[in-house]
Amino acid sequence: MHRVGAAAFFDLDRTLLRGASGPLINEALVAAGIAPERQLPFQGALYSFYEAVGETLPSIALARGAAFLARGWSAEAVREAGRAAADKLEKLVTPFARPLLAEHRSAGRPTVLATTTPYDLVLPLAERLGFDDVVATRYAEDGGQYTGKLVGEFVWALGKLSAVRRWAAGRDVDLSQSFAYSDSLYDVPLLAAVGHPHAVNPDPRLRAVATVRRWPVLFLDVPPGVPKLFGLEPYDLVRVVTRPELMPYARFDMAGVDLVPEQGPAIVVSNHRSYFDVAALGLAAARRGRPLRFLGKKEVFDAPVVGALARAMGGIRVERGSGSDEPLREAARALEGGQLVAVLPQGTIPRGRDFFDPVLRGRTGAARLAAMTGAPVVPVGLWGTELVWPRSARVPRIGNLLHPPTVRVRVGRPVALGLVDAVADTDAIMAAIIDLLPAEARQVVQPSAEEVARAMPPGAPLDAVAPA
Repeated sequence: MHRVGAAAFFDLDRTLLRGASGPLINEALVAAGIAPERQLPFQGALYSFYEAVGETLPSIALARGAAFLARGWSAEAVREAGRAAADKLEKLVTPFARPLLAEHRSAGRPTVLATTTPYDLVLPLAERLGFDDVVATRYAEDGGQYTGKLVGEFVWALGKLSAVRRWAAGRDVDLSQSFAYSDSLYDVPLLAAVGHPHAVNPDPRLRAVATVRRWPVLFLDVPPGVPKLFGLEPYDLVRVVTRPELMPYARFDMAGVDLVPEQGPAIVVSNHRSYFDVAALGLAAARRGRPLRFLGKKEVFDAPVVGALARAMGGIRVERGSGSDEPLREAARALEGGQLVAVLPQGTIPRGRDFFDPVLRGRTGAARLAAMTGAPVVPVGLWGTELVWPRSARVPRIGNLLHPPTVRVRVGRPVALGLVDAVADTDAIMAAIIDLLPAEARQVVQPSAEEVARAMPPGAPLDAVAPA
C-alpha cells in the first residue's frame, strides 16, 4: 500500500505537560475510591526523580505493573477518574503546545497522542486538547472490570513504535513524512522512524542523541527558538545581572507595575527614547516575574553577539519596508502562548529635533496585533532613559556613578480599542502613552544645538544639528 499522508505524534509527560501526569492521575483515582490512599514504597521519590531527569527503568516498571494492580477495578469508574484528572492536567499543558497542535491541524495532519499512560485515563485530556486519536496502553476488561492484563503491547519504547506503526498502517499515514515529539530517550525508536523528529524538553540522554543526530530541540513553555539549560532560559540569567542594584549608573522611579498582567498575554507598548528603553521595560516586567519578548529592528538581530542574545531571549526580528506580516504572526503565536510582547510603535528613536516633538507618531503594528489576537494593550511612559544612553553614544554611560540620572517608568491601564480601525487605535495607543509622561514631555521646546546633537546617531554630519 502506498501511503502519502502525514501525522504528528506527541508524547504526554514532560512534553505536552510541564511534568508528570502520574501524581494527578493517582490523586483522582484515590478521590474516586478506586486506588488505595497508601502509596507504594518509593512511589513519591520516583515521581520526583522523573520530574527532574525524565523516564527511568524503575518508573517504567511501576507503570508496567499498574495493569496488574488495577485488576478488579471498574473500568467506568476509572474513566470517570480520567475525566476528573483532566481538569487539573489541562492546567499543566505547556503554553506553546496548543499553537503547535493548531499548526499541524491547519496543515491537514492528524494529531495523535502517543503515550504509555493508560488509554481510559488520558482520553478525556486528549479530547479537550483536540487530538484526532490516541495511541496508549490499554487495559483488558471483562464484565466491566479490568483483568490485570493488557490489550496489545505496553506502549513504551519499541512497544510505542509498534503501536504507532499499526495505527499508521490502518490510515494511509507515511511515517517518513510524519512528525514526532518526545522528551524521553526511550522514544528514540519512534523519533528515528519519522521524517521529522523533535526532542522536546529532552532528558540529558535524549539531548545527547538529538545533538549527534541533529534533531531539533524544542521547549514548549517558551517561544520557538528560545533555548533552555537545566530548566533556565537566557532571560532567567539576564534577569540576575540586570537588577536595579546592579545598575548604579541609573535610578528607577517606577509606578503602576502591578497593571502588567501577572499571567496571560498582553502587548506592552511605550515611547522610544533610547536603547536603554529595553532595560527599563524589562525591569518593569521582571517585577511581575515575567519575561518580555521584543519586536526589534533587523539590525539588532544581525549584530554579532547582541543578535544571538536577542534571538535567544525570544526577540522577534522586524525588517522594515519588507511588507511582510511574519513578525506580527510570530508575535501573535507568542501571545497565544500567554507571553508578554513589547512593541515600540514609533519604530525607531526620533532623530535630532524630532526627538523633542511632544506629538508621538506611531506605526500601526501594535494595533493590528491587538486586532489579530484580542490581547490587551498595556501602555508605558518612559522618561530619562536617554540620559543613561543618549542616541549619540555607542554604549550607555555606566561610569556615571556619582550623579546617576533617574529613569521614570509609568504603567497605565489597558487601552480601550475598537479593533476595527488600526489608525484610530494607534492614535489611542499613542495618546495613552503621552498621558503617562511628565508634563514637560507635552511642552514645545527649542532645543540647543548640543541637545540636538545628543539626539543624533554617532557620526551624524554636523549640518544635521544646525539651528532651524
